[in-house]
Amino acid sequence: MTRTIGLIGSGMIGGTVARLAVAAGWNVVLSNSRGPETLGELVAELGEGARAATPAEAARAGDLVVVSVPLFAYDQLPREALAGRVVIDTLNYYPVRDGQIAVLDSNELTSSELVQRHLASARVVKALNNITAKQLSSLARPTGAADRSALTVAGDDASAKAEVTDLLDALGYDAVDVGTLAESWRSEPNTPVYCVPYFGDVPAGLDSAEFQHWVFQTPGAPVPARRVKELAGATVRGRAGGTM
Repeated sequence: MTRTIGLIGSGMIGGTVARLAVAAGWNVVLSNSRGPETLGELVAELGEGARAATPAEAARAGDLVVVSVPLFAYDQLPREALAGRVVIDTLNYYPVRDGQIAVLDSNELTSSELVQRHLASARVVKALNNITAKQLSSLARPTGAADRSALTVAGDDASAKAEVTDLLDALGYDAVDVGTLAESWRSEPNTPVYCVPYFGDVPAGLDSAEFQHWVFQTPGAPVPARRVKELAGATVRGRAGGTM
């Protein structure tokens, strides 16, 4: 039986996950904050395996639900509709965008623990947060490929992490378990495993705008599971939050 991913947030990461999922034979139910009618172009691109809905409808439809919204909107996620679901949290903390969040600034909670606190009845797994959309698309490889990359997963529920690991495999990635939600800081912004390894060799002399343009163009470089494990394991926790 064909499985379904619900997507709350269908921008760069959400849209890329949808494309990879449909290519892998999954159905997708897309949603965003602006309404299903704004997703017609993406649904048409994805074909008969895709449809648009409200966030609550996408939450109820998905065997797994990917949330990909700005962190400042985490408390708008449909709590009741997500009860009992495996929720893949792709959110990252950027204070310049999200505002200062005291429990994150003090390292009292990780951003995923904050999401889990809001979605108390869901099973939250941190994943798909440490790679940009361009490289997520271009580095996907079949199971067993010699140049396959890995992504991190973190969560408090072992069976939920297993389901997310299976999804990552379908999307084209191995998974490296970096621990609980309390340890999900290991893949947050400004950590060694966050995005940069997947870029490959960055050209010298780029200014900020040129670098951003290059990131959105480069296919990147594979980062195997052993390297992801090394980088995540060697990370020292610092102040939460990245810069955009």
